[in-house]
Amino acid sequence: MRVPFIASVFALTSASQTNLAMPSDAVGIKEGHIPFPYQGETHQTYYKVFGDLENRTRTPVIVLHGGPGMSHDYTLPLADLADHSYPVIFYDQIGNARSTRLPDKPTEFWNIDLFLDEFDNLVKHFGVQDGYHIVGHSWGGMMASELIVRRQPKGLKRLVISDSPSAIALWRKSFMELLDKFPQRVKDAVAKGFEDRVGYWNALLEVYAVHGCRVKPLPKDLETSLLYIYGENADRTVDEAPILTGWNIEGRLHEINVPTLVINGRYDIAQDYVTRAYAEKIPGAKFVTFEESSHTPFFEEREMYIQTVAEFLGA
Repeated sequence: MRVPFIASVFALTSASQTNLAMPSDAVGIKEGHIPFPYQGETHQTYYKVFGDLENRTRTPVIVLHGGPGMSHDYTLPLADLADHSYPVIFYDQIGNARSTRLPDKPTEFWNIDLFLDEFDNLVKHFGVQDGYHIVGHSWGGMMASELIVRRQPKGLKRLVISDSPSAIALWRKSFMELLDKFPQRVKDAVAKGFEDRVGYWNALLEVYAVHGCRVKPLPKDLETSLLYIYGENADRTVDEAPILTGWNIEGRLHEINVPTLVINGRYDIAQDYVTRAYAEKIPGAKFVTFEESSHTPFFEEREMYIQTVAEFLGA
């Protein structure tokens, strides 16, 4: 059975939905592309910045989206941090959405260090290498933890790991536990997978209405991220790459040396036992569970989530 990971956790919804409210009009928005030289080629990383990086009064926040294979769109509620005077940098990781697509690259091209190199390139481009925070959601939190363990970035001040497994096997175990509580027709459709794409998505919709995003109807920005993978003529290169096969960071978490906030939702696929190692093994880490949320508390309890993160970053 193909167990859906972070990039595959929500069913497609009606295009009639509206986008969520963005920060106040006083917050400037800038977007564009950054050249990313890698292995003799130059690719393009799409970015979107809320707030003023040039005249900042607070440390900027870099948001790492989930997947591997999603886009930044569904994390846009974090732009609310700009109303707390934090410039917020979003970007689409290479191979995804508005950044360079590379469907012909071999499997070995897609690895964690590729995404860490792209991150380093982005940080240097914006000139924030001496001071920044990271909020990483799902795969983004996993990627952030790898960044610290592998590279010990001197400029990283504070880290938020949101709804992230500490080992891929725990994510798989949790998903199967939760799925087992659903009707047999749902379990059969998930087991069949993309052999019956419509049946598969309908089944996932039932599961993730409880454990993925409990907001109804599902937000448009979340749909946008998914359409890049599952829409007409979608590019699923990164989603299908074996980047996280056998991945486990639990034995290295003691090497994370920055103040860390760990977040999950009460109904999250990233249940407590899936995320607990971050809180227990990162020195001094704090753990917060959002009681009315699943995998996307920044949608489900948006105001409380933003306030919690802003207070942690400003502590």
